[in-house]
Amino acid sequence: MKIDGHIHSPFCPHGTNDEFKQYIERAIELGYSEISFTEHAPLPLNFEDPTPDKDSGMDPTKLEKYISYLQKLQKRYKSQININIGLEIDFIKGYEEETRKFLEEYGPYLDDSLLSVHFLECQGNYYCLDFSASMFKQMIQVFSSVDAIYENYFDTLHKSITTDLGQYKPNRIGHITLVHKFQKLYPAKKDFRSSILSILNQMKEHRLQLDYNGAGVKKEFCGEPYPPQWVIKEAIKQKIPLVYGSDAHSAKDLEQGFDSLYANHLFTSPTTS
Repeated sequence: MKIDGHIHSPFCPHGTNDEFKQYIERAIELGYSEISFTEHAPLPLNFEDPTPDKDSGMDPTKLEKYISYLQKLQKRYKSQININIGLEIDFIKGYEEETRKFLEEYGPYLDDSLLSVHFLECQGNYYCLDFSASMFKQMIQVFSSVDAIYENYFDTLHKSITTDLGQYKPNRIGHITLVHKFQKLYPAKKDFRSSILSILNQMKEHRLQLDYNGAGVKKEFCGEPYPPQWVIKEAIKQKIPLVYGSDAHSAKDLEQGFDSLYANHLFTSPTTS
């Protein structure tokens, strides 16, 4: 079975205007049997988005429309493809309770979701890790070094895995090496292999799935999937379920990184643990 467990939508404020129909029919054309729309969830109302355009999360007033529209599409395409309704939830240090309450309210309507780290906290301020190379450069000055950013990222990722967010906490962790997005410009000096192995150990202990994300392959300053192949080999060794995700923000991006990810690997349906 071909499965994509990480797709965005026209409800993405920093994506494209491609319609759901374009994503779905492209997925059918490519031979997918199951896909998950995992749009960026609305950020906590008391959290200030640090990106210039304030467009990291979905408009909260559109969330119910997003769910309702996908429910209709599930019925329309049920004979052709299995469509999961999901969200990509941001784990933001210091906003755990707000996230738990959000999941308690909307979790019952979701078939599948991801828990991802995009925002890092330093000295009371928050920074979007993957927004741009220039913002990452600013972060190096604030955090004191590239290595300090990596350490903060893996520490936050670890907290996302171990924090109790209630019964509707997503069971899949998104792009666990997103911090590598600008590695060709700003490489780390330290080898963070032990940090990544610790993350995998925690994921296995908490029975979580791993988002095997192809987007990094297409990023100019990354050039590898999130995570890279050695991590995937370790995840397979530990029997951590893998779910391929294109992380597509347009219909044409479906299957990005697919060739480098999918060969010789067995993948799990995003709705099974």
